[in-house]
Amino acid sequence: MVKRELRFGGFLRVLMMALISLSVMWPVAESAASSSNKSKKPVASKTAKKQASKATRKEATARKSTRTKTASARNKKGRTVVAQRRQAGPGTIRTAVRSSRADVVRVAAPARLTVGERLGLRSSDDPLDLNSSVALVVDQDTSEVLFSKNDGAVLPIASLTKLMTGLVVADANLPMDEQITITTDDIDTYKGSGSRLAVGTTLSRGELMHLALMSSENRAAHALGRTFPGGMEHFVRLMNAKARELGMYDTRYVEPTGLLSQNQSSARDLATLVSVAYQRPILRELSTSPGYQLNVGRRVLQYNNSNRLVHNPEWNIGLQKTGYISEAGRCLVMQASVAGRKLIMVFLDSAGKVSRLQDAERVRRWVENQGTPAVNHQPVTQTLVTRPQG
Repeated sequence: MVKRELRFGGFLRVLMMALISLSVMWPVAESAASSSNKSKKPVASKTAKKQASKATRKEATARKSTRTKTASARNKKGRTVVAQRRQAGPGTIRTAVRSSRADVVRVAAPARLTVGERLGLRSSDDPLDLNSSVALVVDQDTSEVLFSKNDGAVLPIASLTKLMTGLVVADANLPMDEQITITTDDIDTYKGSGSRLAVGTTLSRGELMHLALMSSENRAAHALGRTFPGGMEHFVRLMNAKARELGMYDTRYVEPTGLLSQNQSSARDLATLVSVAYQRPILRELSTSPGYQLNVGRRVLQYNNSNRLVHNPEWNIGLQKTGYISEAGRCLVMQASVAGRKLIMVFLDSAGKVSRLQDAERVRRWVENQGTPAVNHQPVTQTLVTRPQG
């Protein structure tokens, strides 16, 4: 009995020792296990991130490849559509875009028609097959009309307006060295066209005339009218009064830049204007200047003539002016010596950026090759400075 109690007591002591040891070791083991788990977790996270990163890169590459192929398909499709439509009719389609989400071709709206196109003048035939809807070629010395096409049509004249702007300023005998500052009033709010003449730029009146006539600078032309004695309204009244004085009864001006399509005239009136403007040396010099460097602060701005024919040694141009707005098409007036004759050329509503220059070249070659100039083989005499209304 005593031996059993001793054995049982020993067993209890061993059990108690074991429990005590377990209670002491358990927190240590748990902490070690926790530390082990924590040390393994970042490894697993890094692996997962690497795999996710690879998957993301693959997906991005796939998307990029898809976009590239889609864009390529769009470009090819766009070129094909435009080419087909241009063969069907000029100026009808500008762009074509194919949607990748649906099998649909989006086509831009038709280009805006010029006033000449709406009047059907573009369909007029002529012996020289000119691009311009309106054309007139006159011998400046004899007033003989060598070539005429729709010369009585009244159309928007765009920046050809600036030639009258220059004439009014020149005839006012204002000081050309007077300093004029470009203001916010000179910003184009009609068409939203840009300009390198920043607000606050100060130039002489002569420099503004130079840029307006040579490079068709709109802010320069507007500033000339705005600062004219009496203000802009008075200046425009003088433009119209000068037109009536010269017998330009088809002509109307509403502002000095030509940005508004309400500035209108006919080829016959414009031939008269060119003949009169040619008599002003300052207008001849500034309009035919090939280029001009303008110092503005620390910058030097290079302005070039908007008519590249002035750079051509085959041409002897005494006065010129170009013009363009969407309603008017491409326009050009010139005084030039061809085959020993002083000619006045007027081209209105021409399609394409270089078409008016091509028409001028075609007329020059035609005059050089002609023994007897004629309009439909019948010479016509016309006074350039004054003529009856109509």
